[in-house]
Amino acid sequence: MSIIRGEIYFVNLNPVKGREQAGERPVLVLSVDAINKLPLVVAVVVGTKGENISRDYPTNVRVSPEDSGLTIETIFLCFQIRSLDPKRFPEKPAGKVSGEVLEEVEMAVRYCLGL
Repeated sequence: MSIIRGEIYFVNLNPVKGREQAGERPVLVLSVDAINKLPLVVAVVVGTKGENISRDYPTNVRVSPEDSGLTIETIFLCFQIRSLDPKRFPEKPAGKVSGEVLEEVEMAVRYCLGL
């Protein structure tokens, strides 16, 4: 299985603690492909339904179905960065974002981390 940067997968994030996003969620792969090919972990940002968040924040990126390949608008919560074992991922991605959307996510992640 090959996990590629910019792809979106539905992954079960349980078990979680506190304010972490739980359950089956879309995650956007952030880690570079050179790392994704190794038997390590995959860095992602977690998504939620667009309808769950009424305002836009500099920590979030709102992505339309046309820009993600998903069936609904998704907001990627760039402060919810996770490292996941590749075994959590299904065989095929549910969607993929363009380079332009990935750049927006990168900017929001930088903002969240103070980079």
